[in-house]
Amino acid sequence: MRGRIPPAFGLAVALAALLPVACARRSQDLHCGACRALVDELEWEIAQVDPRKTIQMGSFRINPDGSQSVVEVPYARSEAHLTELLERVCEKMKEYGEKVDPSTHRKSYVRVISHDGTKMDLSGVKIDGDVASSLKFACESIAEEYEDELIEFLSHEADNVKDRLCSKRTDLCDHALHIPHDEL
Repeated sequence: MRGRIPPAFGLAVALAALLPVACARRSQDLHCGACRALVDELEWEIAQVDPRKTIQMGSFRINPDGSQSVVEVPYARSEAHLTELLERVCEKMKEYGEKVDPSTHRKSYVRVISHDGTKMDLSGVKIDGDVASSLKFACESIAEEYEDELIEFLSHEADNVKDRLCSKRTDLCDHALHIPHDEL
């Protein structure tokens, strides 16, 4: 009996070894979901701006010949508008809930309040303050850390911004290249 390890101790050691893996996966799911939700929200906000609205960019100094180097650019994808959006977009994370895939046990984050007021299927979606605050914190971290990349990607219309930014550029979703484009 002296050289034998008690089964409870062996189980505790096994669980302790698996805990970092589970926490890392949960964190990866959270950051991936936050990135994808962040891009979705930014793209939606951009689409709401009147395409005829412009903003003057460039130098407002008068050149020696009396002219100015000012250019009018579409406001929706301007750096000024994108920066303004990045300052407040993470507040929208309170409109998201957590959904767990029953086969993979991976977490994803889905909107629980539609932009246009249509009814949404919320079966299997966990809605609570802890989920919203965790998602908001992850969103704010991503918006701060990847502000330049977000502005770079969103300043021009492009396809699959979520995948290109969240999976390829930042590796926040490197596990999720198989996620359907419209999941969030």
